[in-house]
Amino acid sequence: MENMNFQFKTNINCSSCLAKVTPFLNEAKGIEKWEVDTFNREKILTLKSEGISEQEVIEIVQKAGFKIEAIK
Repeated sequence: MENMNFQFKTNINCSSCLAKVTPFLNEAKGIEKWEVDTFNREKILTLKSEGISEQEVIEIVQKAGFKIEAIK
């Protein structure tokens, strides 16, 4: 799979939410870089993939206990 940039709407909205999701995203294979814009109303997660699929990212964030929806 090619490297791509993905964006998702989430409910990751504060520093403790970020602390909770960070180990899940940092340990995931295929994510080069990620960040959440907690100042944006939609709490946008932006990430650069190194082979991970959009669906795999969704499953990882849901496993961490957060809502996530792909932005098309």
